[in-house]
Amino acid sequence: MTQQTNTPIDYSSIQSLPEIWSQVASHYGEVIALDNPHSDPPVEITYKELNQQIQQFATGLQAQGIEPDTKVALFADNSPRWFIADQGTISAGAANVVRSAQADAAELLYILDDSDSIALIVENNQTLEKLKADIKNPPIQLVILLSDETPELEGIKVLTYSQLMHEGSKHEFTPVTRQDNDLATLIYTSGTTGKPKGAMLSHGNFLHQVRAIGDVIQPQPADKALSILPSWHAYERAAEYFLLSRGCRLVYTNLRSFKQDLKEQKPDYMVGVPRLWESIYDGIQKQLADQSPAKKKLIAVFLKISHRYIKAKRIKEGLDLNNLHPSGGERLLASIQAFFLQPLHNLADQIVYKTVRQATGGNLKSVISGGGSLAKHIDDFYEVIGIPLLVGYGLTETSPVTHARRFDHNLRGSAGKAIPETETKIVDPETKQPLSEEEKGLVLIRGPQVMQGYYKKPEATEKAIDEEGWFNTGDLGWITKHDDLVLTGRAKDTIVLSNGENIEPQPIEDACLRSPYIDQIMLVGQDQRCLGALIVPNFDALKAWSQENSLELDFSDQWLEQTLDNSKVQKLFREELNREVKNRPGYRPDDRIGVFKLITEPFSAENGMMTQTLKIKRPVVSERYQDIINGMFVKG
Repeated sequence: MTQQTNTPIDYSSIQSLPEIWSQVASHYGEVIALDNPHSDPPVEITYKELNQQIQQFATGLQAQGIEPDTKVALFADNSPRWFIADQGTISAGAANVVRSAQADAAELLYILDDSDSIALIVENNQTLEKLKADIKNPPIQLVILLSDETPELEGIKVLTYSQLMHEGSKHEFTPVTRQDNDLATLIYTSGTTGKPKGAMLSHGNFLHQVRAIGDVIQPQPADKALSILPSWHAYERAAEYFLLSRGCRLVYTNLRSFKQDLKEQKPDYMVGVPRLWESIYDGIQKQLADQSPAKKKLIAVFLKISHRYIKAKRIKEGLDLNNLHPSGGERLLASIQAFFLQPLHNLADQIVYKTVRQATGGNLKSVISGGGSLAKHIDDFYEVIGIPLLVGYGLTETSPVTHARRFDHNLRGSAGKAIPETETKIVDPETKQPLSEEEKGLVLIRGPQVMQGYYKKPEATEKAIDEEGWFNTGDLGWITKHDDLVLTGRAKDTIVLSNGENIEPQPIEDACLRSPYIDQIMLVGQDQRCLGALIVPNFDALKAWSQENSLELDFSDQWLEQTLDNSKVQKLFREELNREVKNRPGYRPDDRIGVFKLITEPFSAENGMMTQTLKIKRPVVSERYQDIINGMFVKG
C-alpha cells in the first residue's frame, strides 16, 4: 500500500530530478500520473508505474553503453513516452538535448552536432527519415524510436521503444548520483545570427522551480492538469515537473481536441500562452454573438457593469496598474461603487458567466499564462467571468519562471512578484547603474534558476551573465512599491509572438531584402499572432515594374501613399515576402509575415531612425510608427 496525503512532499534536501519520481511513487503510487486519452489505445500510467518505467528506460540506455555526463538528443513531442525518455535519460546520468520533431531538419542537425550528442531518440521513422542522410557515425552510436515502427537506418544501431524497454527489463538499474549543479538538459534558444544557442540547465535549476512554484499555486493530489504546450519547452517542462511532484494527473491534449477536453476532462489547472487564452476568448465571444438580440443586449449590459465593478474593486485594493497610489478619497469612492455594483455582478455571474465557465469544464482553480504579454482585454475578461488567471514571467535561460502573480495580489498588467530566492534589479540600459523604484530600465535577474551558461559559447555567456551572477533578460520594465515587475518592452531584437514562439528578425529581414522591390524592412509583432513588417520600397524598381505592366501609377508626393495602397502593388509585395521568407534556410511557419505596411520615408541617421553605422533603431522606429503598427494588426 502507498501512502497518499494532501501534505506536499518535502523536496528541500534532494539533489537531482530522478529523486522526485521515487518519492512520488511511494507517496501517490496508485494515482494516475500520465493520461493520454488521444493515443491509440489510450494510455494511463500510475506514479508507481511511472517510476518503474523511467528506471527501465534508463537501464536500457545503460545496457547500450550510455554513460553519465554524455549527451543524448531527444527530438520528439508530447506523450507519456516523451516524459519517460526525458527522465529515463537523466536517470541514466546523461544530459538530454531537446527539440520538437516538427523542427526543420537543418536546425535539428545543427543541434545534434553542436551538442556533441552520442545517441539520438526520435519520435518516429518520419523524423528519422529527414535526418538519416546527414547523421554522422560517429559520434551517433545509437538511435531509439519512441514508436514501434520497423527502423529504417543502416550503419547505426537502432532500437524501438519496446526493444529498449525489453533490454532494460533484463538488467539491474544502476543508480547514478547526481548533484544539483550537474547538467540536466540543453534547450536551444534562438540566436541573433540564426544559429541557436544551447542553454545549460542543471538539476538544481529545475529543482528550484519544483520548490518555488508552490508559492504561486498549491495543487492537490489527483488534481487534473491539461497539457498542451510542447513538453520540451522550459515553461511546460518546469510546470510538468512541478505538477507531477505534487501528485497531479497530467492529461495530454492537442490544438484539435483541447476545447472539447476542457469540457470533458474538467481540469483543475492549465498552463498556456496568450494565444491559447485568446482562442478560448474568441470561442466564447462567438457563442455570445449567436444569442438572441434581447439576450445579447442583456449580456452587454452585464459586461459593462462587471467591468465597472472590477475597476472599482482594483482601486479599492490598490491593484489598479493605472492608479497604484490612490488617495483615501479615491479608495472610499471605489469601495462604495464596488459595494453597489457587486450584487449586479453576482447576478450576471449566475445568469451568464457561470454558463460560460462550464465551457471550460467548470473546475478550473487557475490557468497560468506565460511566454508573452497578455492583452489587457483578455486579462479583464477572465477576471469578469470568474476564471482565476495568473501570469508568470521568465525565459528559457531562467528555467524559466522568475516572477508570477498571486491569488492574493493579482496586479493585472504586471508579471507579478519574484518567486522565492529570486532577485530582480532594474538598471540603466547603457550604464547598467541601478535605477530608483518605479523607474523604467533593463531587467536583470539573479537566482538559483539562472542557467549555467550557453554550451560552448563563453562569450555569449559572459554577455548574458555578469560576474555577480545577474542575468540580462533583454527586457525593459519597472518595479512597483509592492515589488511587482511591470514589463514595458524589449531591449533586444527578439520578437515573441502570442503563441510563445521566439523570432529573430534579422535573418528574415535579410532574406526579404533579396527582393528587388524592397529597399528597407523592419519586422514587428511583439505579442501578436503573427509577424508584421514596415517596408520602404525600392521606388526605382517599383516604377519600372509599373511601366512593364502598363499600370498608370502616380509616384508624385501627393499620390504616393495612394499608389502604395493599390491592390496590385500590395499583391506584388505579398508575393515577394512569401517567396523570400519561404526560401530562407530553416523556414518555419511562424516566420511568415502576416501583415505589412509600405511607408514612404526611408530609415536614415538623419531622421534618427538609424545609427551612424546604419543599423535600424528598432525602438525609435516602433515609436514613430506605433499607430500604423497597431492599425496593421487590427486589420490583420
